[in-house]
Amino acid sequence: MKLDIEAFARFIRTFQPGEIIFSEFEPGENFYLIQSGRVQLVKNAGKYERTLDVLEPPDMFGEMAILENSPRSATAVALDEVKAVELNAKNFEILMLGNPAIAFKLLCIFAKRIYDSKRRFMILTLPDPHVKVADVFVMLDETQTNLDKSTDKREFRVTVEDVARWAGISVPQTKETLSIFAGQQRLKISPGCIVVRNINDFARYVHSRRNQEKT
Repeated sequence: MKLDIEAFARFIRTFQPGEIIFSEFEPGENFYLIQSGRVQLVKNAGKYERTLDVLEPPDMFGEMAILENSPRSATAVALDEVKAVELNAKNFEILMLGNPAIAFKLLCIFAKRIYDSKRRFMILTLPDPHVKVADVFVMLDETQTNLDKSTDKREFRVTVEDVARWAGISVPQTKETLSIFAGQQRLKISPGCIVVRNINDFARYVHSRRNQEKT
């Protein structure tokens, strides 16, 4: 959410490229609304670090630690010079009392982010890269509101790197999986766009594999 910078000048923080905004597992007291720049969310995965997401305006991050009163679930790193509105429980209460319209928008974003986080986690729990990639498209179909749903075909304005990030697997592994799906005529890859020929086919595939994992 882009806010009036002048009205929120006292809450603005600036982070330099490469600066760690907060680290995984540390207590969370603040959350951030990005006004400019990009922020990378990284999670420790044993010997490796996995990029969970790259955020940019008007994204928000860090709110889950506030809402759930839990440690940070990932490390946030500034990729560029980042300007962000830094809020905590105390000044968020002031914001709610002083500007209910903005507070309501933030609460709506909170609700959506909770759902999105849980939905993305469902993808990460799948063991097979093929199912992970298929479920990325099912998730996008569920959460994106600007899609033409007059047929079973879906055109997603995403890149291979985007799919890899949501699936939690490497870009080469994602490319290989997408190539297999393309060879099966289940999707078509174009620059900046991936067309799924039948989204219900992917939904059935993911549902079937999830049921297999439960048995």
